[in-house]
Amino acid sequence: MANIIAIVGRPNVGKSTLYNRLTESRRAIVDDFSGVTRDRHYGQAEWTGKNFTVVDTGGYVHGSDDVFEAAIREQVLIAIEEASVILFMVDVITGITDLDDAIADVLRRSKKPVFVVVNKVDHPLLQQEATVFYSFGLGEIYPISSITGSGTGELLDEVVQHFGQEDPEADERPKYTIVGRPNVGKSSLINALVGKERNIVTPVAGTTRDSIRIHYNQFGHDFVLIDTAGLRRKAKVKENIEFYSVMRTIKALEESDVVILMLDATEGIEAQDINIFHLAEKNRKGVVILVNKWDLIEKNNKTTKVFEDLIREKIAPFTDVPIVFTSVVEKQRIFKAIEAAAKVYENKVKKIPTSKLNDVMLPIIESYPPPAVKGKYVKIKYVTQLPGKSPMFAFFCNLPQYIKEPYSRFIENKLREHFDFEGVPIQVYFRQK
Repeated sequence: MANIIAIVGRPNVGKSTLYNRLTESRRAIVDDFSGVTRDRHYGQAEWTGKNFTVVDTGGYVHGSDDVFEAAIREQVLIAIEEASVILFMVDVITGITDLDDAIADVLRRSKKPVFVVVNKVDHPLLQQEATVFYSFGLGEIYPISSITGSGTGELLDEVVQHFGQEDPEADERPKYTIVGRPNVGKSSLINALVGKERNIVTPVAGTTRDSIRIHYNQFGHDFVLIDTAGLRRKAKVKENIEFYSVMRTIKALEESDVVILMLDATEGIEAQDINIFHLAEKNRKGVVILVNKWDLIEKNNKTTKVFEDLIREKIAPFTDVPIVFTSVVEKQRIFKAIEAAAKVYENKVKKIPTSKLNDVMLPIIESYPPPAVKGKYVKIKYVTQLPGKSPMFAFFCNLPQYIKEPYSRFIENKLREHFDFEGVPIQVYFRQK
């Protein structure tokens, strides 16, 4: 269950500040999908053991009041559609504006949980002023100060109560999500795999539609394909549709085990592809990169290698990812892509016996121990794989605080070298023995 919190409201009420606080980031923009009219902010957050995605709907079009209001209204409608919980932010200093009223009007008709978050309540005297926002008729109000963080804990305690529970009876089959920019051939790939033309989501923003799920059970493969195709036409990249596709992609990506990221060989890897890749990595999903339209490229014996090197350079530091060159139209290597995804899924759920881990890793650590810090030597005694949905390893040692990033990366590379975790992000932890 992908839990998404959308922060809505007019500009300058402090949405980005609250977003930064919830995602514990210091930048206004984290993992934005670039190349759009206005960048979207979205990031991971966690509260009392529950993980969720926060989407800041900021960055509106400046223009006439009509355009302004229409753009905000559109975004609120999309947030209602896609989010699990909506935080409606207002500003205690300015009070209620016409735009606030218009947003409240839309939210009153929604069936989603809405929290009225009154920002800039930095002083006890302003608590009284905040009561004016009860007039929206949206229930309880939550006075906070997104700069100091006061009130945000109480707000989150209430918000997480509305999250969907993980379904223990959920489908156990591997889930592969196909993501990528428009026109890279996602729909054609699905049609080629399934062997028949099927309707894929129509690119109309603001209509209720879940990602299409296709159960694939042929040629010894049994998995669920989640399709995020057809969300926006390239000719009509509007603010709202762009935003809609971002939320839809996040949702589908969070529900999957392996993300098949499709690129267009004629355009190469672009900023938006890299953002999707890093979001998959951050969510600890397996990744396969599929370079489509390979038939349109003039090739010599070095073309594939050059293209591959360029992709790996752009996605660094996590470069241990299978890259498959396909042509969906010519039906070239499309099943190789599915085999690569199946292998990545296998790597993701792989469990390595503790004895084997120690037999392989301890001699390597002995030969290349962590550098001494302030005359103190770090001794790593024992390794084990932690339980989880993706590979996590704990290295027990006497001084975990002295182990730096380069050594951690060295250990990760050695694990990859000896145990094959191609396409899967690995987490390495150093703990006190």
